[in-house]
Amino acid sequence: MSPAEPLVAALPRDALWFPRFGAPPPAAGAGTVLICFPYAGGTASVYRDWRERLGAEVMGLQLPGRGLRMREEPYTSAGPLVADVADELVRRGLTGDYAFFGHSMGALLAYETGCALRERGEPGPRHLFVSGSRAPHLYGDRTEHLLPDAGLHRFAAGIGALGDGDRAPVNDAYLARRLPVLRADLRVCNDYRWRPRRPLDCPMTAFSASDDPVAGAAEVEAWRAYTTSSFLRHHVPGDHFFLTAGGPSRERLLRELRGELARLPRAAARTTTDGAATPPSEQKEPSWTY
Repeated sequence: MSPAEPLVAALPRDALWFPRFGAPPPAAGAGTVLICFPYAGGTASVYRDWRERLGAEVMGLQLPGRGLRMREEPYTSAGPLVADVADELVRRGLTGDYAFFGHSMGALLAYETGCALRERGEPGPRHLFVSGSRAPHLYGDRTEHLLPDAGLHRFAAGIGALGDGDRAPVNDAYLARRLPVLRADLRVCNDYRWRPRRPLDCPMTAFSASDDPVAGAAEVEAWRAYTTSSFLRHHVPGDHFFLTAGGPSRERLLRELRGELARLPRAAARTTTDGAATPPSEQKEPSWTY
């Protein structure tokens, strides 16, 4: 990535990755923090009101190339992006009691970040919520990032691409500004290749939408193999962006998230015989291949 412009670099690092939207950062011991990953071309602002709606600590991830990070170059590969997100979560001390939510590309990034943290010996997420996303092994067969601008514009409009939680129609000027970021994010998804690893051991909840042209019900159901714990899939009305403001199933999504988060027991540290913390993911070794 190219260096950030001085205006961006002058901002607090915490505000770059996790905009606060007027809310203070979560206090230590405040309970499970829900860390939300954006969809391709999206920003953290789609999760702006989730803290109040869920009654829980919510932190939306802001990636380079958008919002206050508009002058930064967006990532074009999942590996460096996931590594930097994992670095930031560890640096912020957010890996003790946390859950992940990701929509579309965000679900893929959330899963990979959970795997990356496990490989570092960090505790895994308490719960993984995936939405509007095919299972990871089903990625890598699309080429929308190679379309010319006009074709990418048509693709975005065809799947109901929206801006920052707004159901208003997408106009030419708006999409022209967002196309470079959307193209970079689609390249992250389309160049991604899953590598076999054992499943995560946290409960998983998946959301598929009835009219989603990107992630069909069976493709979302395929996430079931990615956890050794419980798996629940909700099939809801709507298109790919059912979760944005005014979306037909946004209220149901928030209701299900609120319920699942409320049911999470308090996190308890697991230790080895020498007193060192042991991540839950190291306790199971199932074989798993596709």
